[in-house]
Amino acid sequence: MRRLNAFFATITVPPILWQVIFFLVPLIFLVVMTFWSVQNYRLKPDFTFTNWQKVLAAGYFYDIYLRTFLYAAAATVITSIVAFPVSLFLGLNAGPRFRIVAIFLLICPFFTSYLVRTYSWQVIISDNGIINTMLGAVGIGQVAMLNTFVGTMIGYATFFLPLVILLQFASIAAIDRDLIQAAHNLRCGRLRTIFAVVVPSAKVGLTVGAAFAFILAFGDFVAPSLLGGGRSPTLSILIIDTVKSASDWPRASVVAMAMIVTMMGVIFAALTFAYRKPGETH
Repeated sequence: MRRLNAFFATITVPPILWQVIFFLVPLIFLVVMTFWSVQNYRLKPDFTFTNWQKVLAAGYFYDIYLRTFLYAAAATVITSIVAFPVSLFLGLNAGPRFRIVAIFLLICPFFTSYLVRTYSWQVIISDNGIINTMLGAVGIGQVAMLNTFVGTMIGYATFFLPLVILLQFASIAAIDRDLIQAAHNLRCGRLRTIFAVVVPSAKVGLTVGAAFAFILAFGDFVAPSLLGGGRSPTLSILIIDTVKSASDWPRASVVAMAMIVTMMGVIFAALTFAYRKPGETH
């Protein structure tokens, strides 16, 4: 029994220590820093609510917060819809060998830095880039994509679309095929079977994939900055600008805390919805 307890302690203690050292401690320090002050561009340990008052009283903060939230929500909806047919095919129709190749190809983008992939998209979607060159060759004028909302969405999709596909696929592949066959026997068409059987059965994977998409988009700096142009700043850009302009780490920490609270709320709501059984009200 002692050996078993020692074995479980060996397995569980390192991850707990990792979370405490690299997540909980920095989070506590971030909260403490929100009450510090800056004097002559230097941090001063303090206890003041000035940073919270300044940030929460600024009208531009709410504009940027709403923009960031809507950008993340739009990216979540778009990537979830685009990913679903791919996940559906891989989970229900693709053969074992094709699945292996497809999963390998979905994992491959993560071998390359996200920043490198984003810079590559600048070449592709710029005014004189590959896409606009092809459009010009067929008589279509230039389409503005770089430094626009479209560019930001492309960056978000580059970031986490493969991950959303994999999460959806894992859930769809685990669906009991007898349920689908029973729906067909009851004369359900393909579309009705998808919404009546597949979507409810894969609710956990679909919801978790959407939650990951929202969180990654909500906190991303690269896509709105490099592909969106930074003209419509998000909260991550606001943090960078706050630190660069006056080395105001405490106010930047307040913005970061607002982001963390939002993302934790989204995760909690998503997991509650994903694991809630039909008919439950709580």
